[in-house]
Amino acid sequence: MPKPVILDANAVLHFVQAFDMAKFHIVAQTLNNNQCYIPIEVIAEVVYILDATFQNSRQIIAAKLKDFISIQDSLVSEPNAVIFGLNIYASTNLDFVDCLLAGYAKVKGFPVLTFDIGLKKELAENAYIPVMASASDTKFPQPE
Repeated sequence: MPKPVILDANAVLHFVQAFDMAKFHIVAQTLNNNQCYIPIEVIAEVVYILDATFQNSRQIIAAKLKDFISIQDSLVSEPNAVIFGLNIYASTNLDFVDCLLAGYAKVKGFPVLTFDIGLKKELAENAYIPVMASASDTKFPQPE
């Protein structure tokens, strides 16, 4: 079985923005003829570029990437968490990585330790609240 083709941020951007039709068709043909994979780090980079460079709204960014992710099964790992994160991104002012963390928390049930007030609010019951022990109980040396 052939290994999946990894798509980088440039390839994803050429597909979702279609600003160079020749490159759009290369990506489309690659998706049609191969199992592909996009690391979640690449999704985060694409979100940043779509926002900062192309000034797409959060709602458009989320819609474009959710549509793109649905093109192939297993295009990204943890697609439900990524899609949940994109939904949060579209409806909040949290940065995308925080939205992904919230997606993992909601979909996988993972608690998240954060000091970010906005993320903590979004996490609600999935925010990790540590039981405080004395400083001498930690395995790590105390900073001076």
